Amino acid sequence: MSSPPATAPDQQVELEIGGMTCASCAARIEKKLNRMDGVTATVNYATEKAKVSFEGGTEVADLIATVEKTGYTAAVPQPPAAETPEAGQAEARDGGLAALRHRLLVTVALAVPVIALAMVPAWQFEYWQWLSLTLAAPAVVWGGWQFHKAAWTNARHGAATMDTLISIGTIAALGWSVWALFWGDAGMPGMRHGFDLTVSRGEGSSAIYLEAAAGVTAFILLGRYLEQRSKRKAGAALKALLELGAKDVAVLRGGKEVRIPVGQLETGMRFVVRPGEKIATDGVVLEGTSAVDASMLTGESVPVDVAPGDSVTGATVNASGRLVVEATRVGSDTQLSRMARLVEDAQNGKAEVQRLADRISAVFVPIVIGLAVATLGFWLGSGSGPAAAFTAAVAVLIIACPCALGLATPTALMVGTGRGAQLGILIRGPEVLESTRRVDTVVLDKTGTVTTGKMTLQEAVTAPGTDEAELLRLAGSLEHASEHPIARAIADGAIERGASLPVPESFENVAGLGVQGVVDGHAVLVGREKLLGQWSITLPPELASAKAAAEAEGRTAVAVAWDGAARGVLTVADAVKDTSAEAIGQLRALGLTPVLLTGDNETVARSVARTVGIDEVHAEVLPEDKVSVVKALQEQGRTVAMVGDGVNDAAALATADLGLAMGTGTDAAIEAGDLTLVRGDLRVAADAIRLSRRTLGTIKGNLFWAFGYNVAALPLAAAGLLSPMLAGAAMAFSSVFVVMNSLRLRTFR
Repeated sequence: MSSPPATAPDQQVELEIGGMTCASCAARIEKKLNRMDGVTATVNYATEKAKVSFEGGTEVADLIATVEKTGYTAAVPQPPAAETPEAGQAEARDGGLAALRHRLLVTVALAVPVIALAMVPAWQFEYWQWLSLTLAAPAVVWGGWQFHKAAWTNARHGAATMDTLISIGTIAALGWSVWALFWGDAGMPGMRHGFDLTVSRGEGSSAIYLEAAAGVTAFILLGRYLEQRSKRKAGAALKALLELGAKDVAVLRGGKEVRIPVGQLETGMRFVVRPGEKIATDGVVLEGTSAVDASMLTGESVPVDVAPGDSVTGATVNASGRLVVEATRVGSDTQLSRMARLVEDAQNGKAEVQRLADRISAVFVPIVIGLAVATLGFWLGSGSGPAAAFTAAVAVLIIACPCALGLATPTALMVGTGRGAQLGILIRGPEVLESTRRVDTVVLDKTGTVTTGKMTLQEAVTAPGTDEAELLRLAGSLEHASEHPIARAIADGAIERGASLPVPESFENVAGLGVQGVVDGHAVLVGREKLLGQWSITLPPELASAKAAAEAEGRTAVAVAWDGAARGVLTVADAVKDTSAEAIGQLRALGLTPVLLTGDNETVARSVARTVGIDEVHAEVLPEDKVSVVKALQEQGRTVAMVGDGVNDAAALATADLGLAMGTGTDAAIEAGDLTLVRGDLRVAADAIRLSRRTLGTIKGNLFWAFGYNVAALPLAAAGLLSPMLAGAAMAFSSVFVVMNSLRLRTFR
């Protein structure tokens, strides 16, 4: 008996969707895809992409066929060529925008005289209405062709979208005018036409609506053009991110430099980076020292010094010396590619508020068509005449287009996530924005998050008669020969404070106690007090009290003696980052309660907490217990954000309501976080929460405007208080307003 076939794991694909003209198109495609067995899809109108998860029995070809049956096009994005990343797509988009601009300019040129003639009776010569028809017909038919074509495609598939409303409205206005000119009284020589922005109840056979048909087409084309241009601007941050990388690279082959396209670079290859060049990919420095400008990736303005053994990131700029780098990650594995992927995933996702907007868009159009028919029937029934009835019905069709509704969320999300990427804040998805609003507690891992995670020299206390420079020179010289982290901290601290370190004449490591040796003819001891005791040297009272005070603060105190006398005490600690106290203040200002979480001892934890202004501390917590602390806070009814950078923080980051991973930390932490802070500055956590909240606020403002506008304008149109042309202008303005409001996020600081 054969065993049943194993279930194939879920696969994911991203499809580029063509032919969408409004949010209800996206909603229809999404609905059709989700009806397929084992398929989960989200379709984003702003990015023109569908993100689809499907099970083994379904093929990508089936997904594409379903989209095409719905009346649209679908294709798997082509991998960009190494030499011209995304050039083809960009050219196609630019070409589409240029064609739309050409169509808009011609339509405006045709529509302006038609509107002018209708508005100014003094300009209405004997056969002016026939000239208006000659100009208005191509404006409506050719200018609005994309609306008519989309409406016809949708009608064939038994659906109605916003294009249906525009097409029916403008064709009806043109059709009515043609009937009135050829079969009514409107074609008579000397006919005059007063322009009124409200419904005028008159004889229907002499009323023409050519200015409304041409004007609406022009206004809506203008709205579409501005919308398309703004959508390109909204996605510009991601495009800029993808274009940051180097285009070619000088690899070392047999001791010679050979230039190759960056796409041909492989892991393990060695390449040269000259001053001013971009580093081609992520790697490790083998030779040379330099300062690397990472501002385009991290937002950090100060260049970072690198030396052999240090990691460097692709797309950053080598500011000074020549470097030889070994490639460790290439192509889609690099930090730049992962950042771009995170941003794109976030832009393709949907927040809960957008799902509501999509559901409304899907049922809105049929309701509006019904309302337009009811309006026509009511005005005809009330004896107002066909002209008034027709005008009100057309105004209802045109004013109702909820394009703004479909753009409200995706444009704000695109701009917000793009701006975040420029500032070194990567937002994993739209649902993260909802979490940032509710968070009231922020749990901070100590090491590497609040502190540097690296031992540094804090203080040098000297005995009476001892010079601090001499203390640092002799102690630093001896410690420079040791590999111990505390020794490295003392040696580096001495160099930073200007000491030049001579080479010791002799050196000995005393296990567990410190080091001893001869420097410039002095017998020097550096280490624990016990090491000095072996040489019968005791600390004088002032050094003993300095040592006790340092240890009470949780620092490590190192005693220094030479020539038979104690000369000073050096204190070493994991230094608090310069910006941490300011960051805690910013988090408090956002209404968050900071909590310090660490595996370090209580004394050290309390000392760090006091320095940065944190009241609540959980110390001596084992890595596996960090999750328990987060859960305990959640059980108290708190909504918890967690900021961490290590492997041991990954589970806690995933458990928290909002996980903020320091990008300077481990891959495991970054994968578990909802927000990634590319640079290791805690202030970016406050910026990330502010940006997320601002983006969510913008989305809600956009939705309020889009909903409010439709709700307020529909009754006016149905009551006959709005001309079709004014309705078209208002509808176009609402879409543009929503996009412009979203673009304000580009100024976020």
